[in-house]
Amino acid sequence: MSSWSAPTCTSGLNATVELPGSKSITNRALVLAALADGPSTVRGTLRSRDTNLMLGALEALGVEVRVDPASDTTVSLAPGPLHGAEIDCGLAGTVMRFLPPLAALAEGRVRFDGDPQARVRPQTTILDALRALGVAVTGDRLPFVIDGTGNVRGGEVTIDASGSSQFVSGLLLSAARFDEGLVVRHEGPPVPSTPHIDMTVEMLATAGVAVDTSEPNVWNVAPGPIRAVDWTVEPDLSNAAAFLAAAAVTGGVVRVPYWPAVTTQPGARMADVLAAMGCTVEHLDGTLSVHGPEVLKAVNLDLRDIGELTPTIAALCALADGESELTGIAHLRGHETDRLAALTTEITRLGGICTETEDGLRITGTTLHGGTWESYADHRMATAGAIIGLVTPGVVVDDIETTSKTLPDFPGMWTKMIGQE
Repeated sequence: MSSWSAPTCTSGLNATVELPGSKSITNRALVLAALADGPSTVRGTLRSRDTNLMLGALEALGVEVRVDPASDTTVSLAPGPLHGAEIDCGLAGTVMRFLPPLAALAEGRVRFDGDPQARVRPQTTILDALRALGVAVTGDRLPFVIDGTGNVRGGEVTIDASGSSQFVSGLLLSAARFDEGLVVRHEGPPVPSTPHIDMTVEMLATAGVAVDTSEPNVWNVAPGPIRAVDWTVEPDLSNAAAFLAAAAVTGGVVRVPYWPAVTTQPGARMADVLAAMGCTVEHLDGTLSVHGPEVLKAVNLDLRDIGELTPTIAALCALADGESELTGIAHLRGHETDRLAALTTEITRLGGICTETEDGLRITGTTLHGGTWESYADHRMATAGAIIGLVTPGVVVDDIETTSKTLPDFPGMWTKMIGQE
């Protein structure tokens, strides 16, 4: 791990930033391609640690993976008989939660493990669901083992998905390949990040799999084939959030081209957040532009559906005028790190005012000072430190390399954006 002195840019920011593909769309497309009835090609594939781990896992399970030598973002996949394997999840929630149902369709033992920080992330919801469907599972957290028999009975399962929408998506992605299909029922507090489930349902529909969502908190998938699809991946709008936030804190302008007019990506909501904080936001000819205000406004926001944006928004609130309250995000205590505790610690360390509430954060904007900003091996924490460092001299972000989880070269893109390349 290395420390990174966050560059400052107090004025004059004027940049266009092209973002690589969406991690969420990429990893869903890769799983669907692995289960499809023929070969698929995924164009615009994000090549980051999380997606490379997914590609490696699918290849280990028996999927033929071919990367176009002319462009490593074009990847072709041909399904094959699934078999036992060793799976490295790293810190990727999509790998540790999307692949166990797929691994249950393999013949043989599939062992999952990952980074030390991943071993404390909740897994029992997805693993107990598989047990209820007759799958042999050993363990409740990483490392765990699935002994596949080549098929899964399917049927109906009731889960509490209030810890992560990934539990629902992970089951739905493989459900059509189960003998009886699958009915997933959620019982418990509201499911967070529901736009990610909408994304899963929409992508399944594109692959010819209908998901009946007519009953609230119930998803019904009939058994049947998953059609091979040639996917084109949108830019990652959640990764765009940090770059757009740079315009907000410096009073400058940042443009992101290829911004989709319609999308299921939760990151698109960042535009509304920035507008609420006083930014001027324009979407014209496929480009989203954000012009920062002279003074950022404090906000009261329910972030349940867009919890992944919390570190970015918290960084903005720490620099805003007044007291902000962010709610609906208790589930972030089970992400890459306990993000609520981490944000409270790091904002306070730099002289800020931040306290935890039962389901969120209360942050009062004030003048911050330099110091070390710990990333906790969490990519969103690292980029939050970079945002604060833009207008706070002397901020040093530890382990900036953790951003490679979803962005191959965040430090290079950041310095290029502010003209310090």
